[in-house]
Amino acid sequence: MTATQGPEHSAPTALERVFYPPAPEPWARRAFLSPLVLLSWTYSGAVRLRGALYDSGLLQAEHVEGLRVVSVGNVNVGGTGKTPAVLHLAELLLREGRKVGILTRGYGRESREPLTFTGAEPPPSVEEAGDEPLLLARRCPKARLFVGADRVAAARRARDDFGLDTVLLDDGFQHRRLHRDEDLVVVDESVGLGNGHLLPRGPLREPPSALRRATLLWLRAAPVSQEPAVPIPWLEAVTAPRIRTRYGPTGWWDPSGTEHATNALTGRPVLALAGLARPGGFLKTLTALGAEVRDAALFPDHHRFTADELRGVEARARQQGTLVVTTEKDAVRLPPGFEAWVVRLGVQVLEGESHLRRALGLRPQTRDL
Repeated sequence: MTATQGPEHSAPTALERVFYPPAPEPWARRAFLSPLVLLSWTYSGAVRLRGALYDSGLLQAEHVEGLRVVSVGNVNVGGTGKTPAVLHLAELLLREGRKVGILTRGYGRESREPLTFTGAEPPPSVEEAGDEPLLLARRCPKARLFVGADRVAAARRARDDFGLDTVLLDDGFQHRRLHRDEDLVVVDESVGLGNGHLLPRGPLREPPSALRRATLLWLRAAPVSQEPAVPIPWLEAVTAPRIRTRYGPTGWWDPSGTEHATNALTGRPVLALAGLARPGGFLKTLTALGAEVRDAALFPDHHRFTADELRGVEARARQQGTLVVTTEKDAVRLPPGFEAWVVRLGVQVLEGESHLRRALGLRPQTRDL
C-alpha cells in the first residue's frame, strides 16, 4: 500500500490524519469513527487493570541487581523519536566509560529466538533482528544489542555473560515486568498526544495520566522552521524533571555510502520512500533541507519492502527524473544495490543536561548545557 503526497501535506497518510488531526474533527468524521471509540474503551479497561495490578503490588517488577536499567519509552504508538534518544544516551554512556547494552523486542522480526550482537560483528539479517536493532548497532557499534521478548532474561545475560553495567530498555515504558532505575518518556511537542484517544481510535497506548510514572521527560522540541508546539495540558501534572531536545539532519549518505553536507540535495527533485508511523515529519525534513519532494511512496511502520514494490519505486523515480531518498531505519530494510540517498538525524540537548546525567548515573558537569 503506497500513497503519493506533496510536501505541503503535514499528515500524508489516513492514519496520521486521524491520529493527529491538524484541526478539530468535523461531526461527520467523529460519527464515522465512533465504533473505534468503543474498542478504545475496551482497550483502555485492559490497560488500566494491568496498571492497577502493578501499582497495587499484586504484580511486581523483577530486579536485576548490579545493573542500571534506564527505560526509554512513550505513551504514543510510534513516531515520537525514541530511537534517536536511545542512540544519544548510548553514545553519552560509552563516552563516559560505561559498558552499555540495549534491550529491544525487535519489532517485525520473523525469529523468536533471543539474539545478541554488536555493530562490530557481522550483522544478522533484518528478518532475524528487525530494523531498529540493526540501525542501533550500525550507529553505535560499541553497544551490545539484546533482541528478544524476555527482557528480564536479556538483562540478566547482559550482566552475567558480558559484564555490562548499564542497559537501555528500548520502548520500555509499558514493559513493567523489568524494574528500572529511571523511566524516561519521550514526548514530541510538535504533535503532543494527538487526538487524545487510546488505540485504535487514537495513538495512545496508555491514558495520559500514565505520564505521572515518568522520572524524566524527554521533550522533543518542534523544529524551528515548523509550527509552534502543540499544547499538552497533561504535562502540567507531571512533576518529573525534563530536558528539551531538538532533532535535526546531520548529513546525507549517497548510495555508495559517501557522506555529504545537509545541503547536498538542495533544489534536487526527490521521491521519498518510507515505512514510518508518522511520515509527515520525514517529508517536512526533506522540505527544510531544500529538496523538491515530487513524489512519496509511503508504507506502514516497519514495512518489509517487496521486490515488486521497490521496482515500482525505481520506475517512478526514473520516469520523474528524481532521486530516491529515505530514512536510516528504512535503509536497513532495503536490499543491496537499491540506490537511495539516506538522511541521518542527530539530537541536540537544549536544556536539562544535568537531569539527564543524573538519570544515567553520571557525574555532573560544571554547567548545565
